[in-house]
Parts: sequence; structure tokens; C-alpha cells
Amino acid sequence: MDAFYLQHAIELARHHSRSGVNGPFGALVVSHGQIVGEGWNRVVEKNDPTAHAEIVAIRAACRQLASFDLPQAVLYASCEPCPMCMAAIYWARIPKVVYACSRDDAADIGFDDARIYDQIAQPPQDRQIEMIQSLAQEGRDVFAQWCRNPRRIMY
Repeated sequence: MDAFYLQHAIELARHHSRSGVNGPFGALVVSHGQIVGEGWNRVVEKNDPTAHAEIVAIRAACRQLASFDLPQAVLYASCEPCPMCMAAIYWARIPKVVYACSRDDAADIGFDDARIYDQIAQPPQDRQIEMIQSLAQEGRDVFAQWCRNPRRIMY
């Protein structure tokens, strides 16, 4: 079944990128043999740098299942997920990703995530984006308050 769902993700990419506005990426989330979320790259269309196919599909699946995590799901993507999408996949606790094109294939057409992968691995002070930590104790106070809340839901 992986090939069937992966082909569907590729078709989402093919169909929605024809206009040239949306990028050539498609994704879907499958849970218990059912497609529960579909997505395609909508970054330019929505003026939203987070509107990657995988993120759109995860959001749709979470709405459909009324859940903030997807531990029984599989994500199918037309391309290896970028660092942002991989983070979302980890946060959603999706245990399996099946993809077609590699990050190198994406780099060959101008979508090069290597800089982001490299920057994430750097300590904050060595990143190209200026990172300033301030008011750490005030932030920790909020964490402590949250930890004491018996109604907190861990995610």
C-alpha cells in the first residue's frame, strides 16, 4: 500500500504545482488505512512560509482526528521533509515517513535545505541568525507555574 499512497502524494504535487504558484510538493497522512489529511505546498499562495505540504497535511489530519498527535499514522511525501516539517513530524509523533525525492533532488531544482540543517546543528551563538537570550528567570517562572498546574496536558 505504501506505493499507492506515495503515488497519491506525488499526484497532489503534480496537480497543485501546475500553476507555478504552489511548489512541487505533496503529502498525505494515513491512519488505519484511511487518508485523514492531504496537503500540498501553499507557501506563496497563502503568504505563509510554514505552509509546506507536510505541515498542511498534518494540520488537516489533526483536525480530522481531533488530536494533537498522530502516533498511529504514516506520512507520505513527494519529497524528503525539510527540517521544519521533520520537526512537525516528530511533534506529531508520526512513526513512519515514506517519501519519493531526496533532499538532494530538491536541492538540484533550487530548494536547498542544507543551510538550515547545518545551522540547527550550531550552538545559538554561532548561527547566522542573531540569537539573544534574555529574561531567562521570568521564562522559567512560567515553566514552574505550568508544572504545578494539575490540569496541564503534556504534548
